[in-house]
Amino acid sequence: MELVCPAGSLPALKAAVDNGADAVYMGFRNATNARNFEGLNFDEKGARRGLAHAHAAGARVFTAINTYAAAGRWHEWTDAVDRAVDLGVDALILADPGLIAYAAADHPDMRLHLSVQASATTPEAIEFHRRRFGVRRAVLPRVLSLSQVRRVIAGTDAELEVFGFGSLCVMVEGRCALSSYVTGEAPNTAGVCSPAKAVRWVESARGRESRLGGVLIDLYRPDEPAGYPTLCKGRFAVDGQTYYALEEPTSLNVLDILPELQQAGVAAVKVEGRQRSPAYVAEATRVMRAALDQAAADPEGYVPDPALAARLDRLAEGRTHTLGALQRRWQ
Repeated sequence: MELVCPAGSLPALKAAVDNGADAVYMGFRNATNARNFEGLNFDEKGARRGLAHAHAAGARVFTAINTYAAAGRWHEWTDAVDRAVDLGVDALILADPGLIAYAAADHPDMRLHLSVQASATTPEAIEFHRRRFGVRRAVLPRVLSLSQVRRVIAGTDAELEVFGFGSLCVMVEGRCALSSYVTGEAPNTAGVCSPAKAVRWVESARGRESRLGGVLIDLYRPDEPAGYPTLCKGRFAVDGQTYYALEEPTSLNVLDILPELQQAGVAAVKVEGRQRSPAYVAEATRVMRAALDQAAADPEGYVPDPALAARLDRLAEGRTHTLGALQRRWQ
């Protein structure tokens, strides 16, 4: 299985490639990608340097143009497609069907991947994109059980990529409206769940208040680690109790089921985190590379290494991990 790692900056790209990534994914500095944070992503000069570094090491570079084009600004998204192709990237990661159609028609030799933002959770949805537009790979949302992943793989000739480590998303990606509820901007169009301009930290008599769009997301004690304000991971008062009502801060980690994913026919395992530091990317890549190599070398005898899991836990939200929906019994 291919190891696909995040590149939110040139140092992060180099960290991923130098520590064993088979491929990296990056985006441009605008709303065409779903990690549109200030100070991250690539201009043309940085992208060329990153491509040269990755290709010299034998790694591939995918460009995420995975938000939905805004009305009246279509050219920004088509320009991003054209620019990525001109740079010589190895694949485009797209969600908007119109943009996929544009890429397929204007750049028929470019490899196309269906982004997780497209919310394709059935073989029929993926096969539509494969047959109609020639999409070669689809990234599955993090809401499917392992048995559902197997069924999707069995029902399509496209390659399937699954998330292997990083932040969880309890929503079907591409359909979340929580951020727009409090900030007026949606990650599916503006490119970020919690835009920095909407984030506020307030020191009060009650503790450290975490606010998003003016809404109180969480309240931390002075000695309590505080996470970046994300609405789905806030603590809220419900029926007299205050707790993580939507999602607890924890990270997805598939080390326990790598042989099962391999046996099912998963083509690639993806590390989430283009908004993370180069140090995070380097360590996550090192650990996932070691685990994938162990599983590939001896699938029958593979036993998850507790030391590797502990290293990932140090990077994880809440310092804990889960298999998330992958372990659910729903069919």
